[in-house]
Amino acid sequence: MKNPKSSISFTSKPVDGAESSGSAPYDGIHKGHQGGNDAHLRTIGGGAKLSKQYGPVDKLDRYLSSKPIISFGLTLQASWEAVAISFQSTLLNGGPSTLVYGMLLSTFGSSAMAATLGEMASINPSVGAQYRWTAMLAPKGSNPRFLGYLQGWLTVFAYNAACALNPFLMALIIQGCIILCDETYIPAAWHTTLLAYASMGIPVLCNIYARRLIAPLEIVAAILHVLLLIVFVVVLTTMARRSTADFAFNTSFFGISGWESQGIQWSVGLLAVIFPLGAYDSLLHMADETKNAERTVPQAMWMFTALSGVVGFIFVIVLMFCLGDVDKVSNTPTGLPIIETLYEATGSKAGTVFMMLCIYVIIGASQFNILASVSRLAWAFAKDGGLPFSHIFARVHPTLRIPVNAVILTTTVCLLINIIPIGSTTAFYALTSLSTLALYFSYCVPATLILIRKLQRTFPAYGPWKIQGGYWTGLAVNIFAFSWGWYCVFCLSMPTFMPVTAANLNWAGPILLGVICIAIGSWFGGGHRNFVLPKDGVDQKEGID
Repeated sequence: MKNPKSSISFTSKPVDGAESSGSAPYDGIHKGHQGGNDAHLRTIGGGAKLSKQYGPVDKLDRYLSSKPIISFGLTLQASWEAVAISFQSTLLNGGPSTLVYGMLLSTFGSSAMAATLGEMASINPSVGAQYRWTAMLAPKGSNPRFLGYLQGWLTVFAYNAACALNPFLMALIIQGCIILCDETYIPAAWHTTLLAYASMGIPVLCNIYARRLIAPLEIVAAILHVLLLIVFVVVLTTMARRSTADFAFNTSFFGISGWESQGIQWSVGLLAVIFPLGAYDSLLHMADETKNAERTVPQAMWMFTALSGVVGFIFVIVLMFCLGDVDKVSNTPTGLPIIETLYEATGSKAGTVFMMLCIYVIIGASQFNILASVSRLAWAFAKDGGLPFSHIFARVHPTLRIPVNAVILTTTVCLLINIIPIGSTTAFYALTSLSTLALYFSYCVPATLILIRKLQRTFPAYGPWKIQGGYWTGLAVNIFAFSWGWYCVFCLSMPTFMPVTAANLNWAGPILLGVICIAIGSWFGGGHRNFVLPKDGVDQKEGID
């Protein structure tokens, strides 16, 4: 496989020799200079209105350096583990070829998007990220605050849905292992909910009471993430029945899901490789706790996304050569094809359960990270007055030094969403399917505005980190990111099966529209009075060279 680093390279050298202070992105005027560009991005502290109304808004401590923050992203994405528990959808649409070549495409596309957003992160490493950038880069004649408010609601809602998905998947792993060991066990929906609740316990407690353990825990989790991949590769390659190279690289499964178009089937099957390499903006939401954020955050965003893609690709290749009986794997009573694949390879239920519990641990670490990231995003949006009762969720605990109320809010939403499977698993999947679609949509909006600004040559002066290679190289990466992002939105909006019924409809699109409608209603219901953003956006001066 060609390493993405060979085609896209970056520099973290400070512009004009100026050292980055690592100060909060809204502490004053952030300036830089690149070539003949006199445009710059000026930011004025978000939450100013809240400060007058409710008193000073606390800030977070900066204690995360580059190694923990890269490890944070690697573990949060958990790329090969995510592929392991989600590749069943690809067996229905596209098959092995979609997984193999789709993972390559996703690696380059996600790396390009991470780099595109990284350039903006280096200019303004704001915890609010997408919604702040959307407002700052909004075109003339639009309402920047309104656009930022919509983006904020969309991003917060998407991340809360994503936060609810991990505990559910962890519950499915436990249930799948029980089914493997006890064929008489009949899983009930409330079992899943209780197991999901139990899986939330340690991540929540660690987020509140073990903030200082984040840095060492992230490094340990990232090392474990890589070591477990080696274990899985060794077990599968030495014990599993081998498939042919023709099966792994040239075989496609079409006609199973009811779609007539092979191109659409192939695109729909990309879910299993799009989902694991998303959420690269998670580091942005930890920007106020990261040292030298203007350089560290964008550099880490691109680096861990590229590494996750490489790790995921290695696992996909091994999986396709060691998949086993496709029909048996696809129709396993455990509900998770990876369990059947491991059991066919090892012939041991105990060994299979142990390996699945390893995946469970990594997803648990991922849940710890995503809960931290989502709570900071909710805290930032509250600081800007975007949430109901913002004055409550904008507070930082004076001794724990974290936004405890925002953590509790995110946890509560997660627990409430995980009640839904008791009534309808379809409704739960309908809600959580929004997470990946809405996240990519939230990337596409600023990526589009960034591209427009560069084409107009009104993009702000770069920060200490940028895509290396000059204007045209950076623009090419931005165009690829733009194209990949909107293609993902298309893929994630399509139904998995045809003909479409209420039971198999992909509800992500309708729910996305529903969230936008709720946000619009909230805006006119009081959001337009309470929502505060930096008053200055990008100056309309000479463009970049």
